[in-house]
Amino acid sequence: MAEVIKMPRLSDTMEEGVVAQWLKKKGDKVEEGDILAEIETDKATMEFESFYEGTLLHIGVEEGEGAPVDALLAIIGEEGEDISDLIEGKGEDKSEDKKEKEEKEEEEESSDKEESSEDDDSSSDSEIPEGVEIVTMPRLSDTMEEGTVASWLKKEGDEVEEGDILAEIETDKATMEFESFYSGTLLHIGIEEGEGAPVDSLLAIIGPEGTDVSAFLDKAKSGNKSSGKKKPASSDDKESKEESSSESSSSSESSSSETKDGGRIFASPLAKKMAEEKGIDLNEVNGSGENGRIVKKDIEDFKPSEKSAPAAKQEEKASDAPAVQTYTPAGEESFEEVKNSQMRKTIAKRLSESKFNAPHYYLTIEVDMENAMASRKQINEMPDVKVSFNDMVIKASAMALRKHPQVNSSWTPDHMKIAKHIHMGVAVAVDEGLVVPVLKFADQMQMTQIGANVKELAGKARNKKLQPKEMEGSTFTVSNLGMFGIQEFTSIINQPNSAILSVGAIVEKPVVKNGQIVVGHTMKLTLACDHRTVDGATGAQFLQTLRTYMENPVTMLA
Repeated sequence: MAEVIKMPRLSDTMEEGVVAQWLKKKGDKVEEGDILAEIETDKATMEFESFYEGTLLHIGVEEGEGAPVDALLAIIGEEGEDISDLIEGKGEDKSEDKKEKEEKEEEEESSDKEESSEDDDSSSDSEIPEGVEIVTMPRLSDTMEEGTVASWLKKEGDEVEEGDILAEIETDKATMEFESFYSGTLLHIGIEEGEGAPVDSLLAIIGPEGTDVSAFLDKAKSGNKSSGKKKPASSDDKESKEESSSESSSSSESSSSETKDGGRIFASPLAKKMAEEKGIDLNEVNGSGENGRIVKKDIEDFKPSEKSAPAAKQEEKASDAPAVQTYTPAGEESFEEVKNSQMRKTIAKRLSESKFNAPHYYLTIEVDMENAMASRKQINEMPDVKVSFNDMVIKASAMALRKHPQVNSSWTPDHMKIAKHIHMGVAVAVDEGLVVPVLKFADQMQMTQIGANVKELAGKARNKKLQPKEMEGSTFTVSNLGMFGIQEFTSIINQPNSAILSVGAIVEKPVVKNGQIVVGHTMKLTLACDHRTVDGATGAQFLQTLRTYMENPVTMLA
């Protein structure tokens, strides 16, 4: 499926970009991370890389030409793919000819000048001092409407160089680093850690050291009141934040290293430096920060005699034992308010839209898992091979979709789109809710390849490292709660998909075989369907085919 690339906003003040040079030409193959073009902004000429793979099918802005932010820059897709609809719908205004546009713009400009002259006297007190730069909440993804500051890597009073990482911003898709386009002193922070604000809200102010920006802030603060800004932090909070900021003096990529067995250790740069100076092995340190991250205090409190403690604590974490709750006296009511993250807000919005708009219905089958269990045991006895039951379900679903393409569809008001490709979404639980990384062309993968890819994507999801393109384009979704002992459940369809499969636990139970009651193993699969695209008979036939593959796994190895 073709991807439309728009002119990016590469600085907070950029309104238009000029293509200085294309490093790929029409018809070239493009890999994720390849530099597509050099784009000249109002501040600098910057490289722009691709987030997609495929063939460069169309160039919308030629070298030396300029275009507004969000204008059609390029289209990447499969070689030979028809993109005429995308090119025709690039958003050119055809309702007015050039002369009419110019006259309209002149009228607006004249009106703006008149309003500006009337407001000159009243706004003089809130003008931006010379040399001061206003940094606003950036739009870091095409669907981002609001951002949350996950952490500040600079604090007020710090010197900032162009290119320094200012903060980590949580969008509706991922947590991303945001770098400064200016040099100077960080004079003001407009959005505290953990707080959110709409795109273009006042994020920070950078300028010459000692510059008084209070007059400007009196006016600017009123624009941030709707973002849910909290009262100023106490002195204790500020001290804690300063320590956190000093520990995060470089990008988030530098805050992890490898363990002895190839895993990852998350530690702040300051903690790593202190550990190195003191000769402390980070493998032996228990992190008290978020998600087990090692911070300065952990290094200061570390005692060599505690070397045996990490194993026990890891076992506690692995068992997911609930933390002991503080005793609350009878008759006393209390609540804990947890701020909704951007990811959770987006998930809530999309699931509500799906449940309320798509007429869901559910079909359940029970699958005999004896052959699947025996086959998995034989496969996993091979060297360097590991296949899970979830991998088998994903492979069986992908093959069943090939035989029942109407289940691999999506609904639009004008037509039903039946995908010729099979991209499997795999629901993964994270702290903020549920994300769905996507396995592209899953029907062409072997089960071992499916397992490796799912493991990699799930790890990225839990570490907030998933790229937006890795969560886009699914045509069918699988959600598995069997590992939690859930025997049967229903899921909400992941739109624009037409169906989602819910996978329960394998249960040992009495079954009837050849007229005799014997011990067997079964698993329940529930298919949620959008009745607008998938009729009951179609969904039932899909499940029959899926059962055949699961009960005869050898058919999936061909």
